Amino acid sequence: MRRRTLIAGTAAATATAAVATGRAQAQPDWRPQRPVRILVGFAPGGFTDILARVLAPRFSDRFGQPFVVENRPGAAGIIAAEAVANAPPDGHTLLLAHPTAIAIAPAFSRRLPFDPDRALAPITLLAQQPHVLLVKGDSPYRSVADLVADAKARPGALTFASSGVASVQHVQGELFAASAGIQMTHVPYRGSGPTMADLASGQVTMAIDSVAVSAPLIEAGRLKALATSAPRRIARWPDLPTLEESGISGVPAGSWFGLIAPANTPAAVLAALHRAAVEALPTPEVERAMRNASAEPGGTSPEQFRAFVQAELARYRALGERTQISMD
Repeated sequence: MRRRTLIAGTAAATATAAVATGRAQAQPDWRPQRPVRILVGFAPGGFTDILARVLAPRFSDRFGQPFVVENRPGAAGIIAAEAVANAPPDGHTLLLAHPTAIAIAPAFSRRLPFDPDRALAPITLLAQQPHVLLVKGDSPYRSVADLVADAKARPGALTFASSGVASVQHVQGELFAASAGIQMTHVPYRGSGPTMADLASGQVTMAIDSVAVSAPLIEAGRLKALATSAPRRIARWPDLPTLEESGISGVPAGSWFGLIAPANTPAAVLAALHRAAVEALPTPEVERAMRNASAEPGGTSPEQFRAFVQAELARYRALGERTQISMD
């Protein structure tokens, strides 16, 4: 059964991907002349990194050149995104994009070093993934209600981790606290991998993060999931309630991931990369990574992906008006 999309508006985009691919095939065939870098704005271990590394060999096989994943963590993914924005528009430097640098940072910062809408060229939306609210495996909390009750009894004593200031996880944590009427202390990291390590060891109280990075630790008993931020229960853990069912509203569902090139990249280059990405999504290796992450595959056209990003930016700007989150 096809999994439901997490963020409204992509079902139609995915359904028309085949049409976009047909248009792309009419473009002249481009091939890279040297190794291609795929920049990831977070430390290894998160789904952004996982997805880049499972796609890279598929691209290498197709084009006959190495596609090398390069992690550039820091500033919630902005360092990597800026590097791609400033790279030559020749198809040899790409970004495995995440909403933090592309849609959230522009909404929460007035000093972003680049304009995503003008400096970057979207290729395709690759995936969307739900998040789960996590605590240490032997935590005394058995439900979201237990966590909220303790936070109310000890204002500011509990901590929540994220992948960086104004990351998706940070926004989710702040909105969780606001909806629950509690005070928590934010602890930013440089990616989901380091976040999970410290959460499992008890250095922080909770985090809201992806299925991809948390599932192995949950199944090993090192982490415990209390709820999912997805609008519906996820198939992997059907007994896990949603945050809405737990009395928490207004928390974004999760993350999305896309392939992006520098602005002014020639149409033939974008078409070739789009075709390669769309054809890689149904391969067994990529499907396995998606399934392990409870992720919904994408495959939109560049135009549809741009419209999707603009809608996400508008949504986070509206959130910015209701919160005190700032990157400045």
